[in-house]
Amino acid sequence: MIKKMRNADCGVGAHASSVSDIRHPCRMPRGKVAWQDAPLCTQDACAPAPSGFTLIELLVVIAIIAILAGLILSTAGFIQRKGATSRAEAEIAALSAALESYKADNGDYPAGTNGLPTSTAAPTSGNIFLVTNLMPASGRVYFEFSKGMLSTNSNTTNIVDPFGEQYGYVYPGTFNGSSYFDLWSRAGSTNNNAWIKNW
Repeated sequence: MIKKMRNADCGVGAHASSVSDIRHPCRMPRGKVAWQDAPLCTQDACAPAPSGFTLIELLVVIAIIAILAGLILSTAGFIQRKGATSRAEAEIAALSAALESYKADNGDYPAGTNGLPTSTAAPTSGNIFLVTNLMPASGRVYFEFSKGMLSTNSNTTNIVDPFGEQYGYVYPGTFNGSSYFDLWSRAGSTNNNAWIKNW
């Protein structure tokens, strides 16, 4: 005779003809019911319901992901700006060296201006005269402009910095005196303390 074992929490007990046919007593009906009269259920029916994420847990996860994404984007932006600043510093130094070579051959620096270093506005009048003097169609080339340094707009080619603005140039200089030139990049900022410049 098969022995029936019952437990109030459905956790133990068996009434089975085989291992796969284990039965447990289900929740007791209301009122007094003898244990032997308690309905039986299969083990699968007595298993706990699967648990899921609550709304609060989902919101916490979303907030953490948003914070991490913000940190990654801000770090990437900082690295990109730092790289652009380093490149602008190197280009200004290289342009200054090229202008010195030009002066050694021609007795003076190229005259002209495309903006005022005392203004916070970006230079817009064009610095094509630097291109034609430093990289002429014939004669000595003093500077080989990379493709990224030259921008053509309205059939005019200008020297641009890594921030997409024209390099500013003034000769005779405003800050370096009348015997030297001013060369600068606004670095995408109206704050002249953040500019990259040769003075």
